[in-house]
Amino acid sequence: MLRTILAWATIALVAGSYLDAPAQELSSRVAAPTSPYRSVLNRYCVTCHNENLRTAELMLDKMDLENVPARAEVWEKVIRKLRTGAMPPAGMPRPDEATYDSFATYLETELDRAAKANPNPGRAVIHRLNRTEYTNAIRDLLALEINGRSLLPGDDSAGYGFDNIGENLTVSPALLERYLSAAEKISRLAVGDASMSPALKTYDVPQRLVQEDRMSEDLPFGSRGGIAFRHYFPLDGEYIITVRLQRSSHNDGIIVGIAEPKLIDVRLDGSRIMLFTVGGERKGKSGGGQAIGDPEQEKYERTADDGIEVRFPAKAGPHLVGVTFLKGTVKPEGALERNARLGKESREGVGSVMIAGPYDPEGPGDTPSRRKIFVCRPADSGDAEPCAKKILSTLARRAYRRPVTDEDVQPLLSLYKAGQSKGGFEAGIRMALQGMLVSPGFLFRVERDPANVAPGNAYGISDLELASRSSFFLWSSIPDEELLDWAERGKLKDPAVLEEQVRRMLGDSRSEALVSNFAGQWLYLRNMDSVYPDPDVFPCAPSGLVGQVEGNS
Repeated sequence: MLRTILAWATIALVAGSYLDAPAQELSSRVAAPTSPYRSVLNRYCVTCHNENLRTAELMLDKMDLENVPARAEVWEKVIRKLRTGAMPPAGMPRPDEATYDSFATYLETELDRAAKANPNPGRAVIHRLNRTEYTNAIRDLLALEINGRSLLPGDDSAGYGFDNIGENLTVSPALLERYLSAAEKISRLAVGDASMSPALKTYDVPQRLVQEDRMSEDLPFGSRGGIAFRHYFPLDGEYIITVRLQRSSHNDGIIVGIAEPKLIDVRLDGSRIMLFTVGGERKGKSGGGQAIGDPEQEKYERTADDGIEVRFPAKAGPHLVGVTFLKGTVKPEGALERNARLGKESREGVGSVMIAGPYDPEGPGDTPSRRKIFVCRPADSGDAEPCAKKILSTLARRAYRRPVTDEDVQPLLSLYKAGQSKGGFEAGIRMALQGMLVSPGFLFRVERDPANVAPGNAYGISDLELASRSSFFLWSSIPDEELLDWAERGKLKDPAVLEEQVRRMLGDSRSEALVSNFAGQWLYLRNMDSVYPDPDVFPCAPSGLVGQVEGNS
């Protein structure tokens, strides 16, 4: 039922001008001639709302009920009051329900009739892709998951409380610099760059998150605490995972919960790559409170996790990394334990996981992004430019959300030639892709007036514009191949085709963006990542929260 409602709501929002109700349907809604409504107005409304009293600056004594559309903005206010029963105020004479409904229906019908005869849809402004739309567009264009928060600043939502309002999505010189930087990083990840230097990325676990049980569906059964996350390995090569354990919240650098030996399990795509033992060593007296421990023991309690590091080979592409403790069967369950003498938490926890690499790279590998990009391979030097043109034309069609012309492709080919002359075929494709990702055709949604329409006249949007409206509304992303195909054939405006496509899109997992973006902004759910429960009050953290923690470079 919900999907049916959403489907029809979507159709009405993005293509209302094509699905208007017949005129006879609107005219059938008129319940009565005008004269009875003047007497209703005089009896219940004009007493307060007249030119003498000017209550709420609403004067209805001179309003023309024969020409409702002439003062549409005033009658819209009256309709809202009638439909909610807010006027007349309590204690004053009020009409019966039938009169309320009949009068409101008459006003609505007159306004609807005028809007149908003289539609005023307004003008769509140039709409820059916001950060969420940009992130999703990269995912669907290049099969590459990126962290939009680390690449781009947040969008302005001060005007209406939402960050997808076109008139608020301005562009500053600083933002353009970020787009240029993002395009460079994304193109290198998508195509692969064997010359890239090793880089380090850190995934932090919130300091106060209680790690008492299995923390994510991506971690194995029988585990305790830890973190699971997806990391993109840019090249085939070797990488190093380094694990740091949680320290005491007293800022003394003491590792939490190493009085007894613990087993730390490090996994890649569910398979164990190393099992570490940490803790349980005695090198002297331990300090705590006001006491001073033996230097060797104090050093050990600060550096016991120095050896939790493993170097391993990995193929390029996205992989699931998991770091957790093996859950001992004799471990007590329940609320967070505390050592009264030391005043410190006694339960172990993972503090952060760092991934460095690639080392000794072997090449860009076979990633989902490369399979998406390289739709052909040149057999020899003579095939290189035609193949490059095919690759760039295919990508540009999706990126620009429309068929591309030679005028669109030639600038990309120029970039390809510049990159190819320095680093070969793939370097050329990488440079052309970088240019595509900062082009206005990708970063902006523009709806142009048809050439044969006089200024100020209303007109129906094109099928391609309808495709973009639909996909960005439902998916917060670019249209897919099927939607573009219907639009290019000029069939998307057909009500039956449009309904079929909307239902298909709502059935796709990408439609979760319709709910998550709206609810995330309306109810401020996007701020939940920065809010952590007090472990003294809420000792058990929500399952799976750790696996959703954002990484930071």
